[in-house]
Amino acid sequence: MSIQRFETGPRMSQAVVHGNTVYLAGVVAGKAAGGSVTEQTKDILSIIDGHLAKAGTDKSKLLSATIYITDMKTFPEMNAAWDSWVSQGNTPARATVEAKLAAPQYNVEIMVVAAK
Repeated sequence: MSIQRFETGPRMSQAVVHGNTVYLAGVVAGKAAGGSVTEQTKDILSIIDGHLAKAGTDKSKLLSATIYITDMKTFPEMNAAWDSWVSQGNTPARATVEAKLAAPQYNVEIMVVAAK
């Protein structure tokens, strides 16, 4: 079975497709870096939509999601953005963890796995 990689660099690939499964690396905000948790989450979810489309799938086929936030107090704010984005009836298995992220301007990082 072949493996297809997207946006591959020396350390990681942004997306990897193996068979009918798409694995995304952790995604942080681009334009909204340093913004509110709501802004960052919406930006990240838009980026995820783009990566999933490149890999031939979409959010309705999410299998799992892992969300890292720097402060659990912002959990409701992140959830509001997530709830307005996620495909109702097709919600993935999900975990949310409080963690220190790679740089101080990031308050949210999201990793997903999807079927094709």
